[in-house]
Amino acid sequence: MTNNNAQKPVGQKNMDALCNALEEKISFAQNHANPEKVEKRHQKGRLTARERIHHLLDKGSFCEMDALVVHRCTDFDMDKKKIPGDGVITGSGTIHGRRVFVFSQDFMDYGGALGEVFAKKIIKVMDFAMNARCPMIGINDSGGARIQEGVLSLGGYGEIFRRNTLASGYIPQISAVMGPCAGGAVYSPAITDFIFMVRDTSNMFITGPAVIKTVTGEEITFEDLGGARTHGAKSGVCHFEEKTEQDCLDNIRRLLTYLPQHCNTKPVRADFNPDQPLREAELMNIVPDHHRAVYDMRKIMKCAMDDDSWMEVHKNYAKNFITAFARIAGRPVGVLGNNPMNVAGCLDMNASDKAARFVRFCDCFNIPMVTFVDVPGFLPGAQQEHGGIIRHGAKLLFAYSEATVPMVTVIIRKAYGGAYDAMCSKHIGGDINLAWPTAEIAVMGAEGAANIIFKKEIQAADDPEQKRKALVKEYVRQFSNPYKAAELGFIDAVIHPQETRPRLIDALDTLAEKTITRPNKKHANIPL
Repeated sequence: MTNNNAQKPVGQKNMDALCNALEEKISFAQNHANPEKVEKRHQKGRLTARERIHHLLDKGSFCEMDALVVHRCTDFDMDKKKIPGDGVITGSGTIHGRRVFVFSQDFMDYGGALGEVFAKKIIKVMDFAMNARCPMIGINDSGGARIQEGVLSLGGYGEIFRRNTLASGYIPQISAVMGPCAGGAVYSPAITDFIFMVRDTSNMFITGPAVIKTVTGEEITFEDLGGARTHGAKSGVCHFEEKTEQDCLDNIRRLLTYLPQHCNTKPVRADFNPDQPLREAELMNIVPDHHRAVYDMRKIMKCAMDDDSWMEVHKNYAKNFITAFARIAGRPVGVLGNNPMNVAGCLDMNASDKAARFVRFCDCFNIPMVTFVDVPGFLPGAQQEHGGIIRHGAKLLFAYSEATVPMVTVIIRKAYGGAYDAMCSKHIGGDINLAWPTAEIAVMGAEGAANIIFKKEIQAADDPEQKRKALVKEYVRQFSNPYKAAELGFIDAVIHPQETRPRLIDALDTLAEKTITRPNKKHANIPL
């Protein structure tokens, strides 16, 4: 029996017509921007939202989602202002052949303002990233919440913040701020792992210059309030300051080479030159003879790493502490250490926060850590005490103590007091702890210690100053060296400087399959 109501196959002409109509819709969604506005952006050194994605991802790899979505708002004549995509481009692609998910806010559509549907697009791509266990990259260029949509916009932000939090420590999350990022919009990047900003064109702030002037009378520029230099050096909100948008996107690609796809796998080991010179002469001449003289710890760190593998994080913030990604024999590592060039390498509030955050990131994503130590202690002073140096310093102790990845420590010179403990000592979880012959491991510096221990002897001497110098010298001989700690097993080996790289390679190979089981609990309570 023939069913006269059965649907007839679509003919070739009808299919061609339907496909042509589809192409027109997609073409409009992708190319509706005003050419004059695009040209103005280019003249300012800025890319469009779509150009940013194509620069970031491997050529031809971008697969867009929700290109035809439009908002549902009818208030304030918004029903007459519908644009496909609703001001944000979302989808997935590859970077160095690895799958990533991405969104790129389009300032040329509604000023990049976030509305309900805009937020739902971002939420969807974040959910995809979580389910696929792939890194999530957000390109932010937005004036903030879409006022016309009211609380729907605020709800959208909340949903995004929640997903940022759920994804934290599960998949890498990277934010690029490539324009304005104001009000509640700043908190999504702030929850992610790393923030990139572009000098002179990126801004992040809760309240803008106009509001600040109205409320406090203070006049300040956008750049001074929330530019890349401000957040890179003063607030620490920005991890990487870039000169151009192209540099920003290129360095996001580079950063991903140090990271795994998700928390249950390891970073990819790269090829390396096994015949890299050990730079013996250079290492032997970096540390000054006088224990108070300064030097740049980066020189020692880089000598131990693979050539051209250095990528510093938070370079201009808390300069008394260094954090970087690098490679040792091709293996990605997190590198940490004190820098005597600034505040003698003391740990202060900002340095403790910077270090603790980096330690926790490396531990989340199975990145081994190498710590170089030259620390005279926590920075003294009323400002530090009143600012909570105890709480900030505790974060660093907590982070190292909680970490389960391979951890290797090299003490170069000073390791005094509680700061000795805090810098990945054996006592808080360091796996292999090494020291140079120049290491000084003690409760405090020789002069301070001698003044306390030998106070009565110095006061009773005929020549107190001469007696004090002699006792200081004796204290140095007995305690300001690595050998007492080595005798106790707190230092696994005292090594020649030129042995540093080979010993690190061996240590990381030895610890490659390290496994630690922690107590079963909901989560720890870090002293925030």
